[in-house]
Amino acid sequence: MIGRWLRRLRPLSPPMPAPVTLAPPSVGSPRDCGLQDAVLDGWFLGDSGELLKGFAIGPDDTLLDVGCGEGVATLFAVRQGASVIFTDSEFDKVRDLAGQVQAQSAKPSLGVVSNSLPLPLAEGCASKIVCMEVLEHVEHPELFMAELVRMGRPGAQYLLSVPDAVGEQLQQGIAPPAYFQAPNHIQIFTRERFTELVESVGLVIEHRQGNGFFWVMGMIFFWASERAAGRDLGGAVRDRIQAPYPPLMESWARTWQDLLAQPDGLAIKQLLDQFMPKSQVIIARKPAPADSSSTGATAC
Repeated sequence: MIGRWLRRLRPLSPPMPAPVTLAPPSVGSPRDCGLQDAVLDGWFLGDSGELLKGFAIGPDDTLLDVGCGEGVATLFAVRQGASVIFTDSEFDKVRDLAGQVQAQSAKPSLGVVSNSLPLPLAEGCASKIVCMEVLEHVEHPELFMAELVRMGRPGAQYLLSVPDAVGEQLQQGIAPPAYFQAPNHIQIFTRERFTELVESVGLVIEHRQGNGFFWVMGMIFFWASERAAGRDLGGAVRDRIQAPYPPLMESWARTWQDLLAQPDGLAIKQLLDQFMPKSQVIIARKPAPADSSSTGATAC
């Protein structure tokens, strides 16, 4: 079954070399291990201002974070001096993030409670658009993507991610049914489908990669632990596995750290991330007229 899925999927580009040395710190939890894993993939490069390698944010940018959640992308952009706009369908998340943004920056910012169809924002209001792990929740992803394109000015850059189909298919065998029902994951994107979705709205793909074999296995261990303990997750499914973590996940984090510490640990990680990533990530750009500047925008 797994082999059949993999034959249907086009391989992702090899991950960009990680700009860090492979000397893992002590890992306190699966979340810490997952963060370390993300840095190895080129995420959160504060020195260069790149949220992901190839997606730099600067003081002249206005970043739009759609489905902001806890605000990881928004707060990274604030630290780079950018103006920010952030949206989520949950009022509490927007309110809490707004407080953090205002405490850290005097630049223009706007928090919006919205399901994003449509976004109550002016056309072309952002130079950087982030939409991570959102499209799988959306009933009509084509309309959603068209709205994201409307928000970007000519030359705007997009950072988009969705769960990879291989990991999703594996979890269908062990996760509770509610995990694949509204408001959770109602779409599964093959790599071909994700590419077609991005290109169909006129964006040009600049880079793509797969991340997160660690989290695919971690989530499988989480579901197995919950089922073995007889816990019903039907009414409590969340997109992110949160502490307290079951012992099996803690053990898996230690095993993954041990793997990364091996001389060829990074190479093994990259192979596993291509084979079975948690997420597929695309950096794309909205075409700009030949005589148009692609510098950053101001806030709406």
